[in-house]
Amino acid sequence: MAEKELKNKILSKEACIGVIGLGYVGLPLVLRFTQQNFRVLGFDTDPEKVQALNAGRSYIKHISADEIAAARFSDNPDKKFEATTELNRLGEPDALLVCVPTPLNRHREPDLRYVEQTTRDIAATLRAGQLISLESTTYPGTTEEVMLPVLMRNALKVGQDFFLVYSPEREDPGNPVYQVHNIPRVVGGVTESCLRMGENLYSQIIDRIEPVSSTRAAEMTKLLENIYRAVNIALVNELKMLCLRMDIDIHEVINAAKTKPFGFHAFYPGPGLGGHCIPIDPFYLTWKAREYDFSTRFIELAGEINSYMPYFVVERAVQGLNEKCDKSIKSAKVLVVGLAYKKDVDDMRESPSLKLIELLMQRGAKVDYHDPFIPVMPRTRRHQFDLRSVPLTADNLAAYDLVIIATNHSCLDYGNIMTHSRLVVDTRHAIATDNHHHNLIRA
Repeated sequence: MAEKELKNKILSKEACIGVIGLGYVGLPLVLRFTQQNFRVLGFDTDPEKVQALNAGRSYIKHISADEIAAARFSDNPDKKFEATTELNRLGEPDALLVCVPTPLNRHREPDLRYVEQTTRDIAATLRAGQLISLESTTYPGTTEEVMLPVLMRNALKVGQDFFLVYSPEREDPGNPVYQVHNIPRVVGGVTESCLRMGENLYSQIIDRIEPVSSTRAAEMTKLLENIYRAVNIALVNELKMLCLRMDIDIHEVINAAKTKPFGFHAFYPGPGLGGHCIPIDPFYLTWKAREYDFSTRFIELAGEINSYMPYFVVERAVQGLNEKCDKSIKSAKVLVVGLAYKKDVDDMRESPSLKLIELLMQRGAKVDYHDPFIPVMPRTRRHQFDLRSVPLTADNLAAYDLVIIATNHSCLDYGNIMTHSRLVVDTRHAIATDNHHHNLIRA
C-alpha cells in the first residue's frame, strides 16, 4: 500500500520533497524540483543559510537570487520552497534527499559523522511511505551497512513501508552546459521496489535514469568516476614536473595530444586537487579495500602525487625567491591569487590554495590572498585563517615579494599582474606560453 501511494504522489507531483544539506549539491536540487512544480522543504543546520534562502537570497555565485526568490515566493503556496533548521520536521516530506558532507579525517579515513547523524535524525521521525536517497559520495556498503540498520530500528520494513536508494550527485558548480536535468542519474536500490521508487522520483526532474543492480554498485560508480579523474590528473602532474626539468611546455604537449580524435582525453595539471570529490573519493575506496585484504596501489600512488603538488609549488617559489630575488621565504610577503578550487566559481572546498597558504605560513611567509568571488575567507574544518581578499592594484602587487597564481579566474588581468609584480609563480598556465618574462616561474 505504501509503495502505490508514494508512487501516485510522486507521479502526480503531490509529493513533498525534502533536501537535507543546502549547499552546492542540495540547492540545485531544490530549484529543479520547484521548477517541476513540487513543494520542497530544505533542511540545513546553518541558520544563516536558512535565513538567507527564506528571504530569497543566494550565497552561491552561480545560483542567482532571482532563482531562489522564484522558488521561495511561488504564486502557488502548495508548490513553494521553504528552508528550515527544524529537523523534527523530517517526517513531513515524502522523499528525503541526503546531501551532507562526507570528508576525510586527519588520518585520511572516511568521516561519516554527518551521514550517521542525519540518518539518526531521519529515523526519529521515519514513517511509512517515505523514500530516502543518499547522494553524498561514500564507499560501497554505506547505504546498507550504515544507514539501513538505523532506519529499521522502528520496525518499518525496507522496500515495503519505506524505501532506500543511493543516487550519487554529479554536480559540477558553474558548468553552464551540464546541470541537474541533463546529467544522467545513476540509481541503486536496497530492494527492487526501492529501485523503482528511486526511478519514479528522479525521472521527474532528470532526463535520463541509469538503474544499477544495487546501492553498492551505485556507490562504486561514483568512486570510479572521480578516481578516473584523480589518476589522470596525477599523471599530468607528474609529467609537468618532468617537463619543467626538461624545459618542455606540458600544456603544449597536452594540446597537441588532444588533437588525436580517439583514445585520448585531455587532463590538465595544477597546484593540487580541489573540490569535494576528487581529493577525497579515492581514499574512501582505499580504506574500504583494506577490509578485503586488498591494496589499491595505483590509486594510492595517484593520491600521493596529487597531495604532493602544493609542496612542489612552494619548493618552486622558495627556489625562485632565492635565485631571482636573493631573498628567503621567511618573512617574505606572498600574495596567493585565487582561493576557489577552480576558475570562475566561489567554491573553495578542499582547495589547494588553502594548503599553499598553510605551507607558506609554516615557512614564515606573510601571506595574503585575492579572489574576486570570495571577499572573506570562511573558516573550514582544517583551516582558520583570518584573511580578506586584497585588491589587485598596481601598488598592492608591487608590495609583494612573490605572487602565486593558484586559480586562473577569467576576470583577472594577468597582464597587470605580470607588469607590477616582482616575481610570479604560475601554477595554472594563466600566462601565455609565448610571453617570456624574466619574473615568471612555472610550477
